[in-house]
Amino acid sequence: MSFGKILIANRGEIAVRVMRTARAMGCRTVAVYSSADADAEHVRQADQSVCIGEPLPAQSYLDIAAIVEAARSSGAQAVHPGYGFLAENADFAQACRDAGLVFVGPSPEAIRAMGDKAAAKRLMQAAGVPCIPGYQGEDQSAATLAAEAARIGWPVMIKATAGGGGRGMRLAPSAESFAELLQSAQSEALHAFGDANVILELAIAAPRHIEIQVFADRHGNAIHLGERDCSVQRRHQKLIEESPSPAVSEALRERMGATAVAATRAIGYEGAGTLEFLLDADGQYWFMEMNTRLQVEHPVTEAVTGLDLVELQLRVAAGEVLPLAQQDVRLRGHAIEVRLCAEDPRQGFMPQSGTLAAWRPSPALRIEHALRDGAAVPPFYDSMIAKLVAHGPTREEARRRLVAGLQDTVALGLATNQRFLQRALTHPVFAGGSATTAFIAEHADALLAPDPAMARRTAWLAALLLQLGERGWPSPLAHTLPNALRFSLDGQVHAARVTPRGAGCFDIALDAAAPVPIELLSLTGDGALRFSCDGVSERALAVRESATRLWLHFHGQAFDLQDLTHAAVPRAEAAGGDGLLRASMNGRVIALLVAEGEAVAAGQPIATLEAMKMEHVHCAPRAGRVAALHVAVGAQVAARHVVAEIADA
Repeated sequence: MSFGKILIANRGEIAVRVMRTARAMGCRTVAVYSSADADAEHVRQADQSVCIGEPLPAQSYLDIAAIVEAARSSGAQAVHPGYGFLAENADFAQACRDAGLVFVGPSPEAIRAMGDKAAAKRLMQAAGVPCIPGYQGEDQSAATLAAEAARIGWPVMIKATAGGGGRGMRLAPSAESFAELLQSAQSEALHAFGDANVILELAIAAPRHIEIQVFADRHGNAIHLGERDCSVQRRHQKLIEESPSPAVSEALRERMGATAVAATRAIGYEGAGTLEFLLDADGQYWFMEMNTRLQVEHPVTEAVTGLDLVELQLRVAAGEVLPLAQQDVRLRGHAIEVRLCAEDPRQGFMPQSGTLAAWRPSPALRIEHALRDGAAVPPFYDSMIAKLVAHGPTREEARRRLVAGLQDTVALGLATNQRFLQRALTHPVFAGGSATTAFIAEHADALLAPDPAMARRTAWLAALLLQLGERGWPSPLAHTLPNALRFSLDGQVHAARVTPRGAGCFDIALDAAAPVPIELLSLTGDGALRFSCDGVSERALAVRESATRLWLHFHGQAFDLQDLTHAAVPRAEAAGGDGLLRASMNGRVIALLVAEGEAVAAGQPIATLEAMKMEHVHCAPRAGRVAALHVAVGAQVAARHVVAEIADA
């Protein structure tokens, strides 16, 4: 390979992933970073690093000129775009070419041909690839789009033509909701991609989402590496991916693979790419889009093929011939990946940002991440913080390994979807290999249902930890008087009465229930402890963030514990609340939908915040008049910051 140094035009786990292979190939690496990422792990691991701007992506990771200049000044010969940001931007690929840099990916022409969903669909139709019925015309007027949606038939999927990652996508079930959903999709697309254009497609009921990994070189060789099943999604964003698909037979794999390779050849493609299809229960499939880059979920393909896809990318970009032909591709075993995201399922999967208090990845899994104790999770970027991958000889063994490794992984300091992922992996529908794109919507109640027994057991543990305080192991001279405690555990407030019985034993009465005996068996300096309850000893980990806040890892789940014992008890608010609309997360104000003095109804949209590339509409908590707006468009606000005040009309 001819590259001595490459620049990775990305951040987080994918930057670290690319660096790992580059180093193994004897190549030096250059990281780029925003001011929010100055101490990020990908910066620490690179041989060189260059700051390219401010925290917002448009001011840094989307700044083509700054990245090209970073490559020039650092002496890099090639640029790897990772995924997201500029990975599928034809202008970026062209700028690299014009600067004499090798872009590790397809040509600007290929990206341009496939990057626009409307143009790509027309191209695939011309190549004989089956496509979903829809509209991909240039007339983007609301009237034309509404008429075309009615012609296609309901339900209709609205998709940003320049989009990806589920952004700029909305499912319109009927004509009544179409206009509102269209406006929402166009707004999100404009902010995410700078292009509000959309295409419309007939929504296929409960399909599988199947994608084919392809590779091609500049010498005319093209192969596929089998499929990935990405059906388990939330808001059109993938959460669980696996290879091979439980729904794809050898014969169907051969057919879909041949279709994907033919499409790849039709556009003179070079490098790694993925063609995405919808698959129905009868084995019929339709083309959706092509991703002209490495996918987030590429590790499952690496696991079953034994190939390093980043290495193949670098070799192809250097002009080498693909080192294997189609008949050399062998799939061995089964691999499943989950995406660990900084989001709170209990609050509608609201994105979270903050500081990671503790990070202990399971050694039993392949885990792609750029994390460490104390790592910052900024509000400006995608919510995915890690990928956990298990491989086994069978799907069931891979699934069990992933469940165990996910439970053993410690991620404390902010809410994540760890518990939700465990529930999804253990749900009978997924375990049986029958999950479709409707899986989460159909089983949301079960996936999000509270577990009273676990909550009660964790609350006993929480009371024990608060009783111990910062002293740790109780002194044999400590008093044995009952101690009244008040605390919140994941937002649920509890009262407890703890009575020491000596030798690490306590009676804990929770919320006026009968006392339960708890025995502390061991407690180490790093917060690891063992305790016994009802004759069963268990392990947990506690990390103290402050004098009144701890984070717990127990039964594979993270819990937020806050000591309220000495805090004032809040007064009950009058009906309608205090009229203060607060930001539900850290984010940037991208729209104010009302003016001061304007009359509003309860639930009326007031402002739109963007966090981790998703838009979140904030609505009036009560009817009244907008007494004050405390933010401006473009402002960055913290969670709980007052956005607006609603007073009596």
